[in-house]
Amino acid sequence: MPQNEYMEKHRKEHGRRLDHEERTRKREAREAHSISAKATNLRGHKAKMFQQERHKHKIQLRKQIKALEEKNVKSAGDKDPSQPLPSYLLDRNNPQQAKSLSSAIKNRRSEKSARYNVPIPKVSGISEEDMFKVINTGKRKHKGWKRMVTKPTFVGPDFTRRPVKYERFIRPMGLRYKKAHVTHPELNVTVQLPIISVKKNPQQQLYTQLGVLTKGTIIEVNVSELGLTTAGGKVVWGRW
Repeated sequence: MPQNEYMEKHRKEHGRRLDHEERTRKREAREAHSISAKATNLRGHKAKMFQQERHKHKIQLRKQIKALEEKNVKSAGDKDPSQPLPSYLLDRNNPQQAKSLSSAIKNRRSEKSARYNVPIPKVSGISEEDMFKVINTGKRKHKGWKRMVTKPTFVGPDFTRRPVKYERFIRPMGLRYKKAHVTHPELNVTVQLPIISVKKNPQQQLYTQLGVLTKGTIIEVNVSELGLTTAGGKVVWGRW
């Protein structure tokens, strides 16, 4: 057992207190009073952060209640009619089909938009001073609008630099990566695979556009060499 799971180990060996369930019930019952006291007494930045958390929590509760209500609504086509209906009236059998379909599409979109959010909150931020180096240009070297990226980057095979006069961000050739070491979780094998694209950098949207590779960056790699296939038998080309 890992070293940090000492509480679980003690619970397995000695069990819980005899009044554990009662104490847990009372603690949950008092939680509403503590939340109310915090909402009343907090001031300043702590109050703002607390209200933001409550707002997000209420939004999630409303979404769950709405999804449950849509799921529990009985459609009009549950009962078979005594007489057969013509083809142009068959769509009226289930009026809730469009609503359930739209809710399913919304859920799929939300899942797709939140697909890259898993490792991002744990990553510490990087300042612009660490990310960029100011390049002075002009005849007297007084202009400082150019920046050189000091971190590893990825650019596609069809990348062409802009003219020097208009290039704001410089990505050095020595820091451009084309391949990444990827570890397969089940096979416990590390392979070197070519990078296809940078999906998301947790620091900024600008770093994603520039293809900067920092900690927590989600990249898409070419896994065709591993021979992965889908359930339908198609070869998987890219994974992130």
